[in-house]
Amino acid sequence: MSTFLDLGLKEPINRALTDLGYEKPTVIQEKAIPQIISSLDDLKAFAQTGTGKTAAFSLPILQLLDEGSKNTQAIILSPTRELAVQIGNNIKEFSKYMPNIKVVTVYGGANIEEQIRGLKKGAQIVVGTPGRTVDLINRRALKLGNIEWLILDEADEMLNMGFKDELDKVLEATPETKQTLLFSATFPKEVEAIAKNYMTRPVEITSGQKNTGSDDVSHEYYLVSERTRYQALKRIADLNPDIYAIIFCRTRRETQEVADNLIKDGYNADALHGELSQAQRDSVMGKFRKKTVQILVATDVAARGLDVNSLTHVINHKLPDQIENYTHRSGRTGRAGKTGISIVLISNKEKGRVGAIERIIKKKFVQSKVPSGKEICQNQLMHLIDKVNNIEVNQSEIENFLPSIYKKLEGLSREELIQKFVSLEFNSFLSYYENAQDLNDLSKDSGRNGRGSNENMTRFFINIGRKDSLNPAKLIGLINDQNITNNIEIGAIDILDTFSFFEIDKKFQEQTLSSFAENQPEFSGRGVNIEITKKERGGGRRGGKSFGKKDGGFGRRRNSEKSFSGRRSETNDRSRRSSRANGDRPDRNSSSNRKPSGFGRKRRERK
Repeated sequence: MSTFLDLGLKEPINRALTDLGYEKPTVIQEKAIPQIISSLDDLKAFAQTGTGKTAAFSLPILQLLDEGSKNTQAIILSPTRELAVQIGNNIKEFSKYMPNIKVVTVYGGANIEEQIRGLKKGAQIVVGTPGRTVDLINRRALKLGNIEWLILDEADEMLNMGFKDELDKVLEATPETKQTLLFSATFPKEVEAIAKNYMTRPVEITSGQKNTGSDDVSHEYYLVSERTRYQALKRIADLNPDIYAIIFCRTRRETQEVADNLIKDGYNADALHGELSQAQRDSVMGKFRKKTVQILVATDVAARGLDVNSLTHVINHKLPDQIENYTHRSGRTGRAGKTGISIVLISNKEKGRVGAIERIIKKKFVQSKVPSGKEICQNQLMHLIDKVNNIEVNQSEIENFLPSIYKKLEGLSREELIQKFVSLEFNSFLSYYENAQDLNDLSKDSGRNGRGSNENMTRFFINIGRKDSLNPAKLIGLINDQNITNNIEIGAIDILDTFSFFEIDKKFQEQTLSSFAENQPEFSGRGVNIEITKKERGGGRRGGKSFGKKDGGFGRRRNSEKSFSGRRSETNDRSRRSSRANGDRPDRNSSSNRKPSGFGRKRRERK
């Protein structure tokens, strides 16, 4: 099959695709569209970010739904509001010649009454974030009793962000006869759990290999110390004059600090994180899409759903706490058939994590040297000369000025003109990098820990680790369950075999100690002890208080309307909680592990 017409799509859809410049379907579209149109079977579809998953599930739904009915026939769940809005806008573009089709997008942080009014007018397709979708179901504003399709987009990310409870509630509101379509960029065991719990004998299709990175993305790493991390970042940007990139950071504070430093140093940069209002986020993204902003510094959650196809680079200022998220980060570049580069800045002690990522993405990293001042100046200078060489001269506009210009410059030779021109444009660069040090010599930092310490954070020791089945998401949930404060920043997390470390905003150091002391939580049957640590790794002297638990337990359920912010959701869905970020499945024999109503599906006939 070589065109969308060959896939069996009707004329109004094909006309809209032509207007949008769609010519040939991607691999995932070529496989998914005919499958959904011709079969009632559930579907698991795996493809890298940027391969056209939205069209793969929305086009066949537009083909099949009943335009004459105002009932909601398809519900599409997405992990973030940015991605939900993008999906909703895409479907509106695909259905521009289908005037009876109505699409409503619902998400937290927006006026819920306005969304309710949109639903009351009738919408065949609803796109939503899990928290707001459940809220509307509870208010009886969203009725899913007649839906034919449930689409879980970015299923791995929804579990990673703690939406398991919301997914269960949505499933309970849907009929047994629906068709469930699961789309995911990676295939961790949690996504297998979704398939087992939410689907009936699903058909599986893939674009490329599961969990692998895109073939259009190359992967590089640079060895840095904490002292040289930002300097190395600047040099990488300077080496690439046409850079159009996202820099990923782990926390909102880190994101804002890196963006502020880049702006101060003269780069066209801005930050995107959860503390921005929706209007601020829209403004930042508008500038980034227009390339007024060339470098976007973002957290993982804030960057979800960005539909930008021409990124040259993705730069990992710090590796994600969960290395599986690297696939999502690197998938922001190398899209729509273009090539891209994914860069990681790491310390010597983090090199092992690169190997772990290589095993996940099935791609090799190349170690690159932090560029020298000489290399940067040469690249910038040649880029300038190329721009001059390729510039189109508007003869009619400048010819009136040329005689006086020639007269002013008549005493200069060709060589002198070139030298002066280059110096005018380039003196600041030459001056900045004159006698620039070699950032690849890390010997001066040999006494430092590779991760370094953040002066704004307090580092805590906790007496549970990998052998207790602890992971970053579970640790974040444990911290949040202590109700330390409604506005707390969780920094670096190190999970080791029998103990771990985590960082908390220094302002809440005492509250953290007192909250653990008061609650005395348990984890996997063990009393939890925390201490303020003075050194990065085990064996170092630790100071501070130690707390254990004699009875009771942690993991209390809180009202879904309460909010917290320890690395919390940046979608502003009020019911999302990081304490559920592990997406754990209960024991198979427990009643809580039964499938919600709607799983043992009765088959319907395709009309």
